[in-house]
Amino acid sequence: MSQMTGRIIKTYNGYYYVLGRDGITYTCKVKGRMKKNRFVLAAGDFVGMETDGEEGMIDTIEPRKNLLQRPLVANLDRLMAVFACSNPDPSFLLMDKLLALAECAGIPAALVLNKRDLASEGFIETVRSIYEPLGIPVFAVEAKKGLGLDPIRRCISRATVVFGGPSGVGKSTLLNHLDPSLTLKTGLVSNKIGRGRHTTRFAQLLPYEGGFIVDTPGFGNIDLSELEMPSAGAGFREFLPFAGNCRFTGCTHTHEPDCAVKEALAEGKIARSRYDSYIAIRLELANQKKRGKRV
Repeated sequence: MSQMTGRIIKTYNGYYYVLGRDGITYTCKVKGRMKKNRFVLAAGDFVGMETDGEEGMIDTIEPRKNLLQRPLVANLDRLMAVFACSNPDPSFLLMDKLLALAECAGIPAALVLNKRDLASEGFIETVRSIYEPLGIPVFAVEAKKGLGLDPIRRCISRATVVFGGPSGVGKSTLLNHLDPSLTLKTGLVSNKIGRGRHTTRFAQLLPYEGGFIVDTPGFGNIDLSELEMPSAGAGFREFLPFAGNCRFTGCTHTHEPDCAVKEALAEGKIARSRYDSYIAIRLELANQKKRGKRV
């Protein structure tokens, strides 16, 4: 047996596929003593393992710098939130949920707007006017034809980057054009339900330009369960310059008088769509909290 360090590039059916520092991918299980502790191993985790041939036993996990619960991926350098301009229709709430999760996890994020040829007039410009002043880059692309991808290539080179977003927006097509060797399956959007079929079944790290890109299962409902209620505002970076000037400590920026965040909203310093998303997220988290008390 030899001791080796590596990185989990895929988890599947209780097995962990670890890319060792020697460039070999080892098929691993978890050592018995580790099972006594409560833990979750994720794609992207750095681990130590004992190896024998191309098999191994994971015996240590290195500290993470960040973790996304859904998709379950650790140690990310950037999250690319992929949405379609049409078919399926884009949702500002879904965008803001995904961006809030990245914000609270400390992961830099960017928006990718696919199917730009189908965008309604002014849509891309509106999205840019909302998010680019916040330091969130917006890339408009036409993945099916491989158009507009060079800025994304520069953004993700030598980094570990997760691509996430709803089904049917063209994530797998986008990744195939970034690197044709990935040969990922692409799915068609169901005309009947207006959503994409789930062509990716688990998160996996795929080597790319000195780093990794992560393809993830599509999802239409982003899980906010890892966000505590007081953290909802922390997902909206534009609130921070104003929140300390509210009349009441612990202001929720909803019903309180003399709320600096609501004043900024009225003055156009905070986008209405972002504030509406904040309110919707607060409500969802409150409902989750109530359900938890009833259990």
